[in-house]
Amino acid sequence: MPKKIFGLLMIFAFLLTSGFGCKTTNSNLQAQMQPITINYWRVWDGPDDFADIISGYKATHPYVTINYRKLRYDEYESELLNAMAEDRGPDIFSVGNTWVKKYESKLAPLPAQTQMVIPVTQGTIQKTVVPQLQVTKSLTVKDLKDNFADVVSHDVVSGGQIYALPLSVDTLALYYNRDLLNNAGITDVPQYWNREFQQDVKKLSKQDLKGNLIQSGVALGGSRNINRFSDTLSVLMMQNGGIMMNDGGQVTFNQLPAGSSDNYNPGAAALRFYTDFSNPIKEVYSWNNDLMNSMDAFVGGNLAFMFGYAYDLPTVKSRAPKMNFGVAKLPQIEGTPSEVNFANYWVEAVSKKSKYINESWDFLQYMTKAENVKNYLDKTKKPAALRSLIKTQRDDSDIGAFADQVLTSKSWYIGYNSTAAEEALAEMIDTVIKDETKIQEAMNLAASRVQQTVNQQ
Repeated sequence: MPKKIFGLLMIFAFLLTSGFGCKTTNSNLQAQMQPITINYWRVWDGPDDFADIISGYKATHPYVTINYRKLRYDEYESELLNAMAEDRGPDIFSVGNTWVKKYESKLAPLPAQTQMVIPVTQGTIQKTVVPQLQVTKSLTVKDLKDNFADVVSHDVVSGGQIYALPLSVDTLALYYNRDLLNNAGITDVPQYWNREFQQDVKKLSKQDLKGNLIQSGVALGGSRNINRFSDTLSVLMMQNGGIMMNDGGQVTFNQLPAGSSDNYNPGAAALRFYTDFSNPIKEVYSWNNDLMNSMDAFVGGNLAFMFGYAYDLPTVKSRAPKMNFGVAKLPQIEGTPSEVNFANYWVEAVSKKSKYINESWDFLQYMTKAENVKNYLDKTKKPAALRSLIKTQRDDSDIGAFADQVLTSKSWYIGYNSTAAEEALAEMIDTVIKDETKIQEAMNLAASRVQQTVNQQ
């Protein structure tokens, strides 16, 4: 037999026996590629917002199906808890950033590594799919702090373990009606809670002959008819040096900061400043609890300044498509060394009861990488949580102000029952509006009630 022909036969025999055929060679790895379905529940975004991310993941993990379900906010938590109790809950689900401690016992922390079998095409003459084990080191707490805004590690790390990851971080900013400001001769949106802000509010507030407010300068000072009033009051206290909760889990916004050399209570001063805007005898009077909701007033053209999040943008644009409005950064206290802003966002977590904890965390880490999450952020117009993406959003005409505040944003844990905690803060505000002399008494009672929901098990 000629040497050339013999050589070709040997190569052909090698190809047939070395795995370059139509079947994979590792039966154990092949068994790990059996089809699985990961159920993923969220509230605010639709399937289209995740379609590219899911299809991108499936391209390298064809045996994994991500079943995405969007629920209404008003049904979400009850449905989630009921489903978990009946062992039919999702593998991955969203929780508010202040819910992580509440749900911690139900969450599977991020493992040190994930192991996924991926199909790899090999061969040049005759291609074949070969399963390979891919071991990926997970994010560490240090990685989390290095890659994400500071508020994220504050909210999702407990006992040295990571319990969730965010897609974005929203921040509280100042919406303003350009036409109302133009008519009042106001050329610049105020950057500080100083005399300028208060004078602008005074110019922008109008009353009829009976003293009824017919145009409000700012939705500030009240409670239940102001969207996210508790966030606005909280950030005012934080900016002023108040400590909402100490490291021991004690609610302390009503107390003097540890080591204070005088009797100045920053929380009380912030609360007094806040409620002045609902006090008819004050120059800055512009709001009361009998007015319509702040969003309704803003889109109706009767409110100049409103505090809101990036998630409010679609509402404003859809309800007032011709409105000439803008968004500016949240005012700060002039002369303070650093900015303090407020974060309100959702994080993605894995259920402890999931059969696919490893696979679910692998998908979450894939989804939150910069090159993948950017697709979601572009579609939903939300501020980034990753440091590397924040700088690309700062000049965005829609979300630039929100994104520019992410790195300086903070949050605080208000307990297992956020509704009860916010109601306690609302009653505190209402008490002070009625009688300013009861400010310390009202703060003590509110702090005690919030502490009760923090301690709730």
